[in-house]
Amino acid sequence: MTIRVRRVAAACALGAALTACGAPSAPHASRPAPSAPTAAVSRPPTLAPGPAGLTPVFKNGPRVDGKTVALTFDADMTADEGPRAAAGEHFDNPQLIATLRTLKVPATVFMTGRWADEYPAEARAIGRDPQFEIANHSYSHYAFTGDCYGLPTVSPDRMKADVERAYTAFKKAGVPNAMPYFRFPGGCYDRQALRTLSAVGVTAVQWDVVSGDAFATDSDAVAQQVLEGVKPGSVVVMHCTRSAAPATEKAVRMIVPELRKKGYRFVKVSELIGAAGRHR
Repeated sequence: MTIRVRRVAAACALGAALTACGAPSAPHASRPAPSAPTAAVSRPPTLAPGPAGLTPVFKNGPRVDGKTVALTFDADMTADEGPRAAAGEHFDNPQLIATLRTLKVPATVFMTGRWADEYPAEARAIGRDPQFEIANHSYSHYAFTGDCYGLPTVSPDRMKADVERAYTAFKKAGVPNAMPYFRFPGGCYDRQALRTLSAVGVTAVQWDVVSGDAFATDSDAVAQQVLEGVKPGSVVVMHCTRSAAPATEKAVRMIVPELRKKGYRFVKVSELIGAAGRHR
């Protein structure tokens, strides 16, 4: 998902060109499940379905469970951007992942299946690192509603297959346990999309803090926007893409120590969802 924001979250401009931090195959199971042996593996926390069984939507964790914050990074690559990658455009950002490791910041990466196709070694390395968790950002990075920041759209009869195809791509890349969380491309969804995805068994994950890193070149402004927006339980949306979010890695190096000075602890989205479930 691409979000372009300058100081005002409502001004977010998500573009089809955004791509980020990458193998096609036919979908199988409708509900994502760990590919590793499950004898001693507990299922990741999810939210209960919403009214009428709709896919639940998570935006932030409890505000009363201490100072926790989840940094999330969208690894966007749209299905039709292969020629741009072949021409040398970088939709990954290995330096950002290295910085998160150095700073010991756990994070959730919302990855498109097309990105996993393009960068299978990186997808595998992220997915097998316990510091990170990989969640679903669709296969194609096409919008699940009309009029979503210029993104091409997925027809309702293809939405479920698009999400499942991403999980299949993660497995093919060697990601052992992709999470049952889904972020809509562009952050755009409606009741029909929530109804259609209910059969997949995912929790849709949005955010309450927009970093404004998409297409930004001023890392100071990105860092300031995040630092001003974070509250206990916040979910911050950022991007893991050299070409479309070149200021993110430097911004993270400013954000992390400042939030730690304020007493914040970095967690993955799964921890916030688990806390939200306990408060219901």
